Amino acid sequence: MTALANKVAIVTGASSGIGYATAKMFAREGAKVVVTARRQAELDRLVSQIVEDGGQAVAVAGDVRDEALAKLVVETAIQRFGGLDIAFNNAGIIGEMGPVHDVSLAGWRDTLDTNLTSAFLGAKYQVPAMIARGGGSLIFTGTFVGYSVGMPGMAAYAASKAGLIGLTQVIAAEFGAKGIRANAILPGGTDTPMSITNAPGATSEVLAFVEGLHALKRMAKPDEIARSVLHLASDASSFITGAVLLVDGGVSITRT
Repeated sequence: MTALANKVAIVTGASSGIGYATAKMFAREGAKVVVTARRQAELDRLVSQIVEDGGQAVAVAGDVRDEALAKLVVETAIQRFGGLDIAFNNAGIIGEMGPVHDVSLAGWRDTLDTNLTSAFLGAKYQVPAMIARGGGSLIFTGTFVGYSVGMPGMAAYAASKAGLIGLTQVIAAEFGAKGIRANAILPGGTDTPMSITNAPGATSEVLAFVEGLHALKRMAKPDEIARSVLHLASDASSFITGAVLLVDGGVSITRT
């Protein structure tokens, strides 16, 4: 039997990278999936691939900073598939970078709104829907930056992602008795469009530097991170909640 048979899942930030890989993996494991991101064309392509592979999915495009979208995505899961069991709150940006004294207030707020407030808005509507089903699993995408490593120039990113850990732990404590589990993954460098190694002008030296930060001396593929999300979404992790799971290739412990 597939790991997520008869489950309904939401994946945010699903148009590329980790979210895209996770949505496809969830569907292959039997889940009916509601995917959301800003780019309609990319979401439509993802849904088409899932359907072609024999899965079920529906796309709802919009901005994760919008509370109306958070509500609509959950309503879509309930109306199209009968409820909600899993939510992967993955959408995020690196945001404005630079020394703290050079980061604009607008850049700071945009990063926190996209990375942290959007996850709060998602959970605000996801949790009641899961309680109605007798429980569920929420997973949040954090980062090692600001948790085990302080990286210069990433104040807004680090603060927003560190805030996700606090949100995760509170949800786990508040709703554990109602069958809700909440956990966070902290990926290392991953080969996605958002990675600095794929930024315009990035050189082979940048890639080599980022790879060298990891004990495994390479970056992750999106599917490798998706497998950790699948574990936390499935019953294989039924006694795991409030956890912070480093999926970072050893970047947090490497000094060589």
